[in-house]
Amino acid sequence: MRARSRTTYLLGTVVLTGLLLAGCGSDDSQNSAGMSAADAPAVGEAAPQVGEAQKAEGADTAAKAPDLRVDQRSIIYRGTITVRVENVDAAAGQATGVAKTAGGFVSGDNRSSGSGADTATMELRVPADKFGATVDQLSKLGTEEQRQISTEDVTEQTIDLDARITVQQARVDSGRKLLAQAKSLNDLVMLEREVATREADLASLQAKKRNLADLTALSTITVTLLDPEADAVVEEGPPGFLSGLGAGWDALLASLKVLLTVLGALLPWLIAFGLPIWGIVYAVRRYNRTRRAARPAPAFAHQPPPAVQPPVSGPPAQQDEP
Repeated sequence: MRARSRTTYLLGTVVLTGLLLAGCGSDDSQNSAGMSAADAPAVGEAAPQVGEAQKAEGADTAAKAPDLRVDQRSIIYRGTITVRVENVDAAAGQATGVAKTAGGFVSGDNRSSGSGADTATMELRVPADKFGATVDQLSKLGTEEQRQISTEDVTEQTIDLDARITVQQARVDSGRKLLAQAKSLNDLVMLEREVATREADLASLQAKKRNLADLTALSTITVTLLDPEADAVVEEGPPGFLSGLGAGWDALLASLKVLLTVLGALLPWLIAFGLPIWGIVYAVRRYNRTRRAARPAPAFAHQPPPAVQPPVSGPPAQQDEP
């Protein structure tokens, strides 16, 4: 009986221990599951907040970044085109019509004709957005021989001028306020001089801004029209030794040509006045030379000079005593 009871006691203890361990494991799993379920909303709530913060930071960075789009930049367009046409005058009229149709105007017109060769050089100012289309229309006036297009980005200069104009305008306003509060004559004179200087600087900056605005708003196109017999426009090559040597030789020839022209202009005057003056001077010198040769020499000039006796050396002569 005692052995059976002990066996029963041991079996009960083992079963009870297993039940207790199983209960603890289920409680731990439930607690861990509960914790993970409880923490999940917190993480889900934090994720949108981080996303919103990143979006806000990206928006601030985009707001601070400069606008680099082409349509927002200040660009100066310049173009040169050479076209060979049948009738220079008619083509020049068509070029004027192309410029006016594009909303621009002709700022320069230089035409020349000689030895049967007519040429015309015109400077057109057209809106910047019509620059490419205008150049293409000009190329269709005849046979295009040369085209050169250049651009200059002046966005930084425009921004810098705007900032300087704003600062200078504030300085002018502050100077005017101080001028209105001047109480003495010396302060009034000094403030007037300072305000005038600031206004002059502001006017200079505004003039530069207007010039840039004019160059960016209206592009410049130089079109050269040649008739069939005119010489082609030779494009100048890059500077170098040979180009410098050629330029120096041309300058030397031009200088010699000017010198010869001056000598040719002075030669008649030298012949008309120089020869008589030289003849008179030569005659006077010859007359003076002949007169000196014919003049008799004075008598005393031929007498020899008196001889000088050397002093007598030795003891002095003794006198006889009476």
